[in-house]
Amino acid sequence: MATILIIDDERPIRSSLRDILEYEEYKVLDVDNGPDGLEILKKEKIDLVLCDIKMNKMDGMEVLTAAQDISEAPFIMISGHGTIETAVEAAKRGAYDFLEKPLDLNRLIITVRNALEKGSLVKETKVLKKKVKRTKDILGQSAGINLVKETIDRVAPTDARVLITGENGSGKELVARWLHDKSNRSSSTIVEVNCAAIPSELIESELFGHEKGSFTSAVKQRIGKFEQASGGTLFLDEIGDMSLSAQAKVLRALQESRITRVGGEKEIEVNVRVIAATNKDLQKEIELGNFRMDLYHRLSVILIHVPPLKDRSDDIPLIASSFCEEICSEYNIPTKQITDDAMAALQSLPWMGNIRELRNMVERLVILSDKKITEKEVRLYANPSNINGTSLPSGGAQSDELDYDQFASFQDYKDYTEKVYITFKLDKNAWNVSKTADEIGIQRSHLYHKIEKFGLKRAE
Repeated sequence: MATILIIDDERPIRSSLRDILEYEEYKVLDVDNGPDGLEILKKEKIDLVLCDIKMNKMDGMEVLTAAQDISEAPFIMISGHGTIETAVEAAKRGAYDFLEKPLDLNRLIITVRNALEKGSLVKETKVLKKKVKRTKDILGQSAGINLVKETIDRVAPTDARVLITGENGSGKELVARWLHDKSNRSSSTIVEVNCAAIPSELIESELFGHEKGSFTSAVKQRIGKFEQASGGTLFLDEIGDMSLSAQAKVLRALQESRITRVGGEKEIEVNVRVIAATNKDLQKEIELGNFRMDLYHRLSVILIHVPPLKDRSDDIPLIASSFCEEICSEYNIPTKQITDDAMAALQSLPWMGNIRELRNMVERLVILSDKKITEKEVRLYANPSNINGTSLPSGGAQSDELDYDQFASFQDYKDYTEKVYITFKLDKNAWNVSKTADEIGIQRSHLYHKIEKFGLKRAE
């Protein structure tokens, strides 16, 4: 049901409009002055405003102008002293339409319906634009994140290879997308390969393609990611998990700008800018014999380290507020306010999952909280295992429900929380693995691996 606000200093007009609109099954609020109307616009979800022009305290045109900064609700201006000049001025200031008193009932109802329909279309358009926006902003003003932004601006226009390092969920993929979008290759495509999600025996086929009959399941020719990205950017995510044999072929492709499909003999020229990312310490991997030093030096022409969220807690209010607005928009609900105490509580959490974990947390709070998100709710829902109401301890105190002595190591605790979180999400989505993988931001094959690792089974 649409909510309509009437702002008019004449009680008979307000009463008549209320009777007409409520008969049409609209929810109606009314006030007799502009300042009170603006306060309602700030606090309530209003779909349409009917506003008189000549009023005490504040002129209707002033109300219209002030409302542009606080609400997207369309305005229909009404006046008993209508002129063409007044109607034109109202349109210039953003009014949807102008009606003269005494109001014609049929025209009023049609204008209201059309204005509401337009308002709905505007909102839908904004939501769609957000969904199709190619790259989200890199949020934050901390020294570490500003250095990342500055490096992107310097490096993006070149064809230099970039190695992005950082913890899981810290935003490495977003950095890669910005490098592509600000490059001279932005009109072409960016092709992503998650090296950790592809079995070692298939990674070469994925990267370089294969010829028909080159192995048992090769029933037709396949074009690999290097060829698909030719003219654009190839993003090799989690390259630290790539097999040594695939590393050798990637090194050759980078050296010669040529690749050969699996089972093929013809060399194919490719024009690709390679950006790689990893959450591993590649220097250690080199010492352990798991990563080629020559490939490391080929990839790391430019190094960009994305700092973990725990090292830039000052950025959390900006990021959390942005996520809250985005998620509320996706759910088509009024944006919820995160109180100062709640924001401080968010800043105090460890954020082992970084930006990805923060977004999931904000989504959980949006769903489970009332109009305001408070510190109590942050403490209550900070861990998915507490979804039924057992609050997390504040500070160092232990929870009555969880014996931390049961964990022999920090990794054991991480595995426990990960298992609980994945179980919660799977149950929430009725064990739809694809939907759950998208929701928590990992590859479907990764999620299957986690299900197998933790021995998760759907409850009968």
